[in-house]
Amino acid sequence: MLLQAVFLLLLRCLASTLGQYELCKSLVSTDEGSVWEQYACQPKTASMKDHMRIKVDPPGITCGNPPERFCTLENPYLCSDECDASNPDLAHPPQLMQDRERNGLITYWQTVTWRRHPEPLLANISMAWNKSLELTDDIQITFEYGRPTIMVMDKSMDHGRSWQPYQFYADDCMDAFNMPPKRVRDLSPANITRVICTEQYSRWVGSKNDKNVKFEVRARFAVFAGPRLQNMDSLYTRMESMKGLRDFFTFTNLRLRLLRPALGGTYVQRDNLLKYFYAISNIEVPARCKCNLHASQCLLQDGNLQCQCEHNTTGQDCQRCRKGFKAKSWKAGSYLPTPHGTPNTCTPHLSHNFLGKCNCNQMGSVHDRCNGTGFCQCKDGATGAKCDDCLPGYYWKQGCYANVCDEEMLLCQNGGTCYQSQKCICPPEFKGVLCQESRCEAGKDCNAASSLHLSTATLLLCTLLAHLLATLTPH
Repeated sequence: MLLQAVFLLLLRCLASTLGQYELCKSLVSTDEGSVWEQYACQPKTASMKDHMRIKVDPPGITCGNPPERFCTLENPYLCSDECDASNPDLAHPPQLMQDRERNGLITYWQTVTWRRHPEPLLANISMAWNKSLELTDDIQITFEYGRPTIMVMDKSMDHGRSWQPYQFYADDCMDAFNMPPKRVRDLSPANITRVICTEQYSRWVGSKNDKNVKFEVRARFAVFAGPRLQNMDSLYTRMESMKGLRDFFTFTNLRLRLLRPALGGTYVQRDNLLKYFYAISNIEVPARCKCNLHASQCLLQDGNLQCQCEHNTTGQDCQRCRKGFKAKSWKAGSYLPTPHGTPNTCTPHLSHNFLGKCNCNQMGSVHDRCNGTGFCQCKDGATGAKCDDCLPGYYWKQGCYANVCDEEMLLCQNGGTCYQSQKCICPPEFKGVLCQESRCEAGKDCNAASSLHLSTATLLLCTLLAHLLATLTPH
């Protein structure tokens, strides 16, 4: 019962917890000293619209050059709006698809109107990141003035050299693409990576509130993880066992092919072609950097996203072993076994074993290579063949630090107690490294000092509880 009570108190002291696969390694104690335990890891989800590079074509498809009037489908005969590229207040350039709306003002990119009907009004929007990414939630495109009647979303996995359809959108899938309409919820685990045509986001409903077109990711995840994504272990297990599932959510580039604008639920009305055009106010792409489960961070370096690789890997996607490690032994990390997965760390060449990875303690050693005698080069205060121990006068705390106090030379004064050579716990009325200073000056109230002491004691509670738990736990 005592052990259980201490454990519960310790849990309450923890300020936060890590999510799945957010930790690449952890320092653990063994009989041989402190060593790094490696885990499969991946970066957190981020809004990738902040990093995407947008290109629209064909040339001249963006409105405003020359200036042009346009109407709206809701009021097609009130054509007082204007697009003018030379006027910042009337311009609608492509970068407005990824800006942050401020002061409630909606900004959007807009094309020319369909004044050249019956010639098709076609527009392509290409999004590049120069980095492999993995979708973690729904892609959402927000259209102003009506969603397209027909469009296609494509993806590329090789930086735009080749493309494949990701999803088709139409008000009539059979007529537009000769495909029966489907919804993601109609898919099963066996065909979850199937490319479908959906009519869900293309039919005219006559409401300004129906602006969004989605590529549904959460619904696909839910096939394995449940409606509220509560069983992510099941999803990660499928990611490993189901061929092509992981690649399905991977991309380097996305492209929207806009093939026919919103028509207002009717046929094209040739007497008023100024009400047909495309306008996009926002594109959301929630994703994470693909680091092959070898990194927990992805940072912007020299204008490009770069995985901060662990497990002796390197490259923008951690896709190869570092120099001096077996190139043939590279392998992506694995989600299994949950919850930490398998890191599949690159191993050193045999020729580097003697003067290379001697298992030096990274906190205590200068670098990870040992000398000709097989000993590691230790930092100040560290000792041992692997630099995982401390010299007298030093204490270990993820490295060796000089003692603040001890029971021989550096004595805590005025009744203070030395705690693990790291600090003096002082009585309420004293302060200082060795409790050598009076906290109360003449004529001042000392009650505040007592309160401060209690707070300090509270901060030490978690550490003491952890030490007690380790003592009580059977080995």
